[in-house]
Amino acid sequence: MANSAFMKPMKISDELAEVVGKGPMPRSEVVKKLWVYIKSKNLQDEKNKRNIVADAALKKVFDGKAVVNMFEMTKLVSKHLS
Repeated sequence: MANSAFMKPMKISDELAEVVGKGPMPRSEVVKKLWVYIKSKNLQDEKNKRNIVADAALKKVFDGKAVVNMFEMTKLVSKHLS
């Protein structure tokens, strides 16, 4: 069985909703939509694919940071889920 906490629909902040759409949705869905957004806008660093180059919408989610790595992204996104 999958981790139920991971599947539980979460409330999404307005900033994050700009990127992944309105919630509630499970964390797994948020992460999936985040990657769709990042890939569709070509926001992965060319040289280091683990780095995400934030556009204006993602900067709001990433505490104003211009570049974050995948692991940091997960932590920052968590702040926008409740």
